Amino acid sequence: MVNSRQQLREARRIVVKIGSALLTNDGKGLCVEGLDAWVAQIASLRAEGREVVLVSSGAVAEGMTRLGWRERPADLHRLQAAAAVGQMGLVQAYEARFRQHGLQTAQILLGHDDISARDRYLNARNTLLTLLELGVVPVVNENDSVVTDEIRFGDNDTLAALVANLIDADSLVILTDQQGLFDSDPRSNPGATLIAEADAADASLDAMVGGSAGSLGRGGMLTKLRAARLAARSGADTLIAGGREHEVLCRAVAGESLGTLLLAKEPPLAARKKWLAGQLRVRGSVVVDAGAAQVLRQQGRSLLPVGMTGVQGAFERGDLVSCVDPAGREVARGLVNYSAEDARKLVGVSTAAIADVLGYLSEPEMIHRDNMVLV
Repeated sequence: MVNSRQQLREARRIVVKIGSALLTNDGKGLCVEGLDAWVAQIASLRAEGREVVLVSSGAVAEGMTRLGWRERPADLHRLQAAAAVGQMGLVQAYEARFRQHGLQTAQILLGHDDISARDRYLNARNTLLTLLELGVVPVVNENDSVVTDEIRFGDNDTLAALVANLIDADSLVILTDQQGLFDSDPRSNPGATLIAEADAADASLDAMVGGSAGSLGRGGMLTKLRAARLAARSGADTLIAGGREHEVLCRAVAGESLGTLLLAKEPPLAARKKWLAGQLRVRGSVVVDAGAAQVLRQQGRSLLPVGMTGVQGAFERGDLVSCVDPAGREVARGLVNYSAEDARKLVGVSTAAIADVLGYLSEPEMIHRDNMVLV
């Protein structure tokens, strides 16, 4: 327990997800006291040098409150209208509060295609990482005002886990109106016991966390368990804790035993590399010179265009390609920042000359080391 909580204490990049019931005070409008507290705690984490991405539910629920609706509508277009109205309130609430702590915020609305399409995946990843580098707190939500049921994430627990994957987060913290995961439903069994810690992949947890979500949200404890398993794919541990606990974020990240900690089996970098290696089909290859091959093998550096001597196949930005040495041996594979057409123009070109050759600069690397795995 001590060692596991120490991992959370050492987390430098954290995704925090706050659910609808918390944000909207169980449907009574935005919870002002809660927002003040959570924003202040995130500001404290930032002051400690931690990077935080906030995944916020509540747009539909806030829109319902503003529109005077008591029940969540079943009609898609009315849901989308509520999301559009409610998102305005959420953005205003967060922006005003973070500014009081001297922090800039950015609104990021994501859809399924932003995660599944490789070029948009890279765009979303690079945008979020740049915002973190600039000291900005990204506030992420699903783009509910335009998304359809066929392509929605399903709940913001899932979205938060995918964001953790996207940015290589060390930890995912899901704040909910329950204290964590219990061995049975505490609403019907007063003797239910809180699960303090478990392996996220433990199959026995499934039978313990059945149950539906509240009327405001789309998730439940089962979706939070599934989210923890998604986050674990890139090595992030997940903490599920009661959002109304005093100073819950600061206390949890300080190592206090709060909520339920669901552990990933592998450290973040190793898990991400494994995910990358098995996630996609290779669409082509780039041939690298002997010096570049040695740098990739021994130093784990990014691949720059100057190290390329040839391009094979047809691929687009964000596709998985192989890096092969002059003898034809595969050295590595990774997600490319340029299409095959543009890559051929960049063979042997210095980073400083990319914009002159292509007329634009997407990234200085052909393949960034974070998106590459040695083979």
